[in-house]
Amino acid sequence: MTPQTPARRKRGSGVPELYDFRQPMTLTREHARALEVGLQSFARQWGTLLTSRLGVLTTVGLERLDIFTYGDYIDSLPGSTTAVVLQMDPSRAPALIQVPTGATMALVDCMLGGPAMDLDLPFRELTEIEWKLMSDMLEYACSDLAYGLATVGQVAFQVRSVAYNPGFMQLVPASEQVIVARLELSLGPVTAPITLMLMAEPVLTLLRTADAQEGRSAEEQREHEEAVQLLSARLGEVPLPVSVRFTGREMTAAAVSALEVGSVVPLRHRSDEPLEVVVGDVILAHAAIGANGTRAAALVVATEEEA
Repeated sequence: MTPQTPARRKRGSGVPELYDFRQPMTLTREHARALEVGLQSFARQWGTLLTSRLGVLTTVGLERLDIFTYGDYIDSLPGSTTAVVLQMDPSRAPALIQVPTGATMALVDCMLGGPAMDLDLPFRELTEIEWKLMSDMLEYACSDLAYGLATVGQVAFQVRSVAYNPGFMQLVPASEQVIVARLELSLGPVTAPITLMLMAEPVLTLLRTADAQEGRSAEEQREHEEAVQLLSARLGEVPLPVSVRFTGREMTAAAVSALEVGSVVPLRHRSDEPLEVVVGDVILAHAAIGANGTRAAALVVATEEEA
């Protein structure tokens, strides 16, 4: 079934919209309009930035806004393309800017002083120098995106990595809901469709928060912020049991029942392998065995996000 686009529905058109029960999440008209305004602002800013950096008249326009599952969105992309992974803060949710290969090569060629034209090159991955130019340009685009969405909430974006085969990307589970903005890039005579993917849940959370704040007076907003700060401070004082453990192993029931004083259980944990720092059976970090004075200690060497 086709995804819903509530912001684009024509009043009185008489054409019913199909409802996909696998995708219950929808955008209200107000939320869709707020996102459209922010993304249109981003598109204008990005077009102006590209024009000044490339020396070629460049425009970027928002075509439409949809909600998909992540799996459906990935399936809609070409098999070979430039897929730039972003991180949206403070939620640390992934985002994605997808640029067709032809447009990517045209952008890189213009950044190197070439003319704006369709190079009609076969697909290939970017070289290290080409990716450096592209990532630098996209860092500026991230600033424009954060500026455009400032009316929705305070967010920031940063470039994380690049991939060329979307089918092998698994940023989130396939059933997760994502918001997809379809943009059109015009670089001189070259035109290309670009997609921007944002995770639906953190974006909708920002929109709902903005709705709640609009109905508060200045005094109510101040009290709300103080309550949030107090709650955060109290949550920070909650004691949590932290464990440092070796890598576990499986044993047969017979082997376990045969254990007695003096039995040796091989852990199969290499001496150079870090230990796991665990809270509530969730691995948060990895640590090396150490000492703090006369006490045994664990030195954190990597967080789970870095590992």
